Amino acid sequence: MSNSTSTLPAVPDCIKLSRDETTLVVRISRPEKRNSLSDELVLGLSALFAAIPTEITGVVLHGEGEHFCAGLDLNEVKEGSLNKGLQTSVIGQRLNDLIQYCSVPVITVLQGAVIGGGLELAVASHIRIAEPSAFYALPEGVRGIFLGSGGSVRIPRLIGTDRVLDMMLTGRTYGAEDGYRLGFSQYLVEAGAGFAKAMELAKKVAQNAPLATYAVLQALPRIVEQDPVNGLLTERLMATIAQSDEEAKKRLRDFLERKMNKVTHK
Repeated sequence: MSNSTSTLPAVPDCIKLSRDETTLVVRISRPEKRNSLSDELVLGLSALFAAIPTEITGVVLHGEGEHFCAGLDLNEVKEGSLNKGLQTSVIGQRLNDLIQYCSVPVITVLQGAVIGGGLELAVASHIRIAEPSAFYALPEGVRGIFLGSGGSVRIPRLIGTDRVLDMMLTGRTYGAEDGYRLGFSQYLVEAGAGFAKAMELAKKVAQNAPLATYAVLQALPRIVEQDPVNGLLTERLMATIAQSDEEAKKRLRDFLERKMNKVTHK
């Protein structure tokens, strides 16, 4: 693991950065607060995800200690004004938009608390890997607040509006296995294996054709939001652009000449 991060923007002490070849590793480092989201942390992550260097092919995001992120640091909003609440929502939404539409895949490692704003942060990423200790909660309704970082848009589309209503009204939690079945994570691994799996996947996606990766990250989420007619048009345009790329042509030739393996399932 390399610590060569000189091309990255300066970040606060609550964010630790390192690199492994072309994978950027981002660690949320507030373990004494279960990695809860302060304004400093959110703004630091936003600056980082807005300026990912071109040589980076993937980001692995994880939390220091036993938890991924226990949500918003309520000490910063407990006596907040209307303006403070609005600004907290604005910077939270901006961060998660930057992650969802990042120029490279963002892979999160989930362990322990993935609560409130932490869950909003997680579902904005592209690939989520859970360890058995992970648990998910949206206690906003119980605490008298509301989702503010894009979760009311993203989470119902992931698990259904009724389940989100239940979580927010009753404080219901889901463990790692149920969360995996619902879609909170795409992978469920053994305890302590999450980071290694994330690095494995980051190296795998780094081998993809860059334009194809761009199409998946940027076009697919927007196609889902469009009506079918416009979605199909966007798909045709993106397919045409991707297939005209020289790298795509080379990969297709390699496959047809049996230089690339066929898809199999183990």
